[in-house]
Amino acid sequence: MFETILLPTDGSKDAESAADAGLELARIHDAEVHVLCVAETGLLGQVRLPGDADSAEHAMHRQAETFVSRVADRADALPVTTAVRTGPPETELLEYANEVDADLIVMGTRGRGGVHKLAIGSVTDHVIRFGDIDVYVPSLE
Repeated sequence: MFETILLPTDGSKDAESAADAGLELARIHDAEVHVLCVAETGLLGQVRLPGDADSAEHAMHRQAETFVSRVADRADALPVTTAVRTGPPETELLEYANEVDADLIVMGTRGRGGVHKLAIGSVTDHVIRFGDIDVYVPSLE
């Protein structure tokens, strides 16, 4: 039924739990998995961190890579593609889902918020309302 499943993550416990539910669905359906993290930087990407040659945007990009790697490492033998994007999470998430022809997005309802917001309520709500892809929001503890 599902061939391509998108698992957005921001490294939060809620996103990680949702990703586990998505990985289980991918195993059941023998689906391809895409793990995405969107670093929302806004003006912060233009700021230099004290003592660090990289911009804050680069630091957040590295952290986002860590988040997607953690999910991908739990995928076992499933085919997994990871991606990191920068921009408004709700826009980037839907654009990526369309690019990879995802037929399901599995995401949490609450995330880190602030510069790491990906799976927070407002993003999830936007994806459900404006996306044309099925969205599964597992009941999490």
